[in-house]
Amino acid sequence: MVAPAARRPRDCAPESLLGTANELMEQHPGYRVEIIGGVITIAPIPDGPHASTPTKVMIPLFDAGLDDTETDVLQGIGLWLPGGPEDYAIPDLAIVDADFDEHRVENNCYDPAVFRLVLEVTSSNYNNDLRNKVVAYAEAKIPVYVIIDRRHGRLHVLTEPVSGGYDSHQVYAPGQTVTLPESIGAPVTLDVDELIRAGRPRA
Repeated sequence: MVAPAARRPRDCAPESLLGTANELMEQHPGYRVEIIGGVITIAPIPDGPHASTPTKVMIPLFDAGLDDTETDVLQGIGLWLPGGPEDYAIPDLAIVDADFDEHRVENNCYDPAVFRLVLEVTSSNYNNDLRNKVVAYAEAKIPVYVIIDRRHGRLHVLTEPVSGGYDSHQVYAPGQTVTLPESIGAPVTLDVDELIRAGRPRA
């Protein structure tokens, strides 16, 4: 959902978007507040299947040695975006260079140059992941963007960032496997069916 502007007394100077976003995080613990394209968005608290899906992805990443000396696999790390003066995102999962902590920019967010892959699992505001973040992550030159689209039962792999999006956008269905680009640091294959099933509500 898009957060409304906070009401302030008329004699007070308007606060920055970043300050408003941080206030909203304090007011809504557990929600994910981001600024994409100069607009504050609030993602709901993840349900159980949403929360477990990145863990399913982490297993093959760990097996490939990607949480080792050269890279780290992290959930919920802040990514500073170049699309606006205060834009940032918090992807569900990321593969980053091991020295990422030397590249902190602002507001506990890190330079996009250290990100090799970002992954989002869609929730009720799925259009944000499928549209707005495609543009934002491409502008940040994130080399690999993976979307697990729970609404439509598909997995998207976007590579080759260009202005306004990605030059390559491959869509995979259950029953298929996906081999991620080796630019992430090692060869990794994902089972689409397993990930889509992980994201479905339990019966």
